[in-house]
Amino acid sequence: MSAAARVVVVRTGTANLASVLAGLRRAGAVPEVSDARAAIVAADRLVLPGVGAFGAAMERLIACELVDVLADRVRAGRPTLAVCLGLQLLGTGSAESPGVAGLGVLAAGATRFGAGVRVPQLGWNRVTPEPGCRLLTEGYAYFANSYRLTAAPPGWSAAWAEYDGRFVAALERGPVLACQFHPELSGAWGLALLRRWLAAADVGGGRRATGADAGRVAPC
Repeated sequence: MSAAARVVVVRTGTANLASVLAGLRRAGAVPEVSDARAAIVAADRLVLPGVGAFGAAMERLIACELVDVLADRVRAGRPTLAVCLGLQLLGTGSAESPGVAGLGVLAAGATRFGAGVRVPQLGWNRVTPEPGCRLLTEGYAYFANSYRLTAAPPGWSAAWAEYDGRFVAALERGPVLACQFHPELSGAWGLALLRRWLAAADVGGGRRATGADAGRVAPC
């Protein structure tokens, strides 16, 4: 990874930017926040964060004329990290905001956890990656979500978690990583994941981590 990897964090109007920016700085990055179309087009590395309502976040992205920019970026495989609501925004829509279209990059929509569990899910949950994952490793991550994807879209490698059944914890494809959990709040394991994602931008893809950098550590 570059000594001072520059990262643009999208101002969605719904994200907890303080924790995202702090996590990126701990990982060795130099983050800046922007909702300017030109800055997002030019960004070598981009983070799409989110905590809050699907509809409100999409309204902001539409107002800033960022829908096509973000969708094209992910489809092109440019280094992008989506966090929590950010992952759901990549999909076709969400049960939280019926009739509101997402970015449409993922052929899946978010649904709410069932009535039999506490919502939102708040706390630590085991993440189990599929063999094809290169950035994601097994470990524990911090979740704060009421909605989730239950199927992995074609062409993506997935990691899974269990809460009211199996759901998508994260998706990756090259240097594009979308996490339902918050890596910036997931201790040493999340910090190692952020560093692998930052490094993936330098080499054009991710790598499968070893046990040395995949240690276990004890709302969207």
